Amino acid sequence: MMPKEEHEVTVLGGPHHPALVTSTIINIPSDNPVRDHVVWSLFNTVFMNTCCLGFIAFAYSIKSRDRKMVGDLIGAQSYASTSKWLNIISTVLTIILTVVFIIVYSAVIVAVFQRLSQRY
Repeated sequence: MMPKEEHEVTVLGGPHHPALVTSTIINIPSDNPVRDHVVWSLFNTVFMNTCCLGFIAFAYSIKSRDRKMVGDLIGAQSYASTSKWLNIISTVLTIILTVVFIIVYSAVIVAVFQRLSQRY
């Protein structure tokens, strides 16, 4: 009867000669902490491209992704930070301009209707 440890090695198909065992370790990073904001930049490019800020943010996002793929996390973080701020400015500016446009358009419509109602 074999001891339990030897039986497990035999069943698992382990090496019979421990001197010939070699191992290779591959380090695969589980997650990269750098966010490149590509989706947000693409959304701003298509829908909120005030002063071309969305397009510029998209370019910086792509640069950030390229730097991350090469392994330059500091450069990727720099481009990602620039992209983030350009996206924030583009979003806020577009919202402000949209609100101003709605207010001005509403005021003009009200003024036109008041003039039309005074004539008749």
